Amino acid sequence: MLKDLCQTQGQQKLFLSKELTMTKKAEIDWETLGFDYIKTDLRYISYWKDGAWDEGTLTEDNTIHIGEASPCLHYGQECFEGLKAYQTRNGEIQLFRVDQNAKRFKDSCERLLMPTIPEETFIAACIEVVKANEAYLPPYGTGGSLYIRPMMIGIGNSIAVKPATEYLFTVFCMPVGAYFKGGMTPVDFMVSDYDRAACNGTGQQKVGGNYAASLIAHDIAVKKGFADCIYLDPLTHTKIEEVGAANFFGITKDNRFITPISCSILPSITKYSLLYLAENVLGLEVSEEDVFIDELDGFAEAGACGTAAVITPIGGIHYHNRLHVFYSQTEVGPITRKLYDTLTNIQLGDIEAPEGWITKVK
Repeated sequence: MLKDLCQTQGQQKLFLSKELTMTKKAEIDWETLGFDYIKTDLRYISYWKDGAWDEGTLTEDNTIHIGEASPCLHYGQECFEGLKAYQTRNGEIQLFRVDQNAKRFKDSCERLLMPTIPEETFIAACIEVVKANEAYLPPYGTGGSLYIRPMMIGIGNSIAVKPATEYLFTVFCMPVGAYFKGGMTPVDFMVSDYDRAACNGTGQQKVGGNYAASLIAHDIAVKKGFADCIYLDPLTHTKIEEVGAANFFGITKDNRFITPISCSILPSITKYSLLYLAENVLGLEVSEEDVFIDELDGFAEAGACGTAAVITPIGGIHYHNRLHVFYSQTEVGPITRKLYDTLTNIQLGDIEAPEGWITKVK
């Protein structure tokens, strides 16, 4: 557990006090901020060797030094997470469902035979990184947030196809702007012939290989004028699985919230939050079930959901030379809008969150 971060590996001067982080102001144009890498002051780093994690430290160095034969480089033994910190109207800072990121990270580590990080250490590391980089937190009202990226990689020179002998766990952050600069607008997607992940593979874990496999399909979709692609199930190619790097949901014409179920879909924290809100706030019937690509006529609205945008409304899906349009290609459906507003207001502290969803950074 982040014990004496300021006293580890000669980093005493790098552990900023609360007073310093409160007074420093980053020179950033919050209104034009996008979703690009920005180096912030400090990041957390910890090493696993000889069966144990060290105590971890905060460091200014944003360059990772590893051996050329590290298994993460050759065999993809790595995983990561993505979450956000938000500033509220009254100036507080809060993390959204960080405990769920910690649980999913643990699952990814176990799937790749990597040592796990205790959930309390994962959460504490995220909190300390946010506190140390508070100057980069976009102010309330700008639509921005502080994006947090925890990750683990297998290191130590070993050319054999086997788990690494050493591991590195790090957490860094960067400010990101509002996803929808001109307001939330529906976009179109096309169905891809490629598979993102396989059943009984690593589709349910947040590992880099899943994303590398999606690059070519995304490139094809964009070149054809679509925002991204729809992936179908790898076994039959008849059921919707994911939308680019996000989860799919649909609102049926009889007001049910439906999202696909599959052994190769990443369990999105945003998706499960929307499932809860759809049922307990909007009063909809909700279900995880098969969503067949040839049954799109049953949906009145559709969207993709994930950490970056929360919800991306789907205007239409192109399949077999036909564009199936849902609510509209220019306007957001009323239920999709309500779900988006409810969830983002919870993240920003404007409305009360369900118990356990918010972690305050103090």
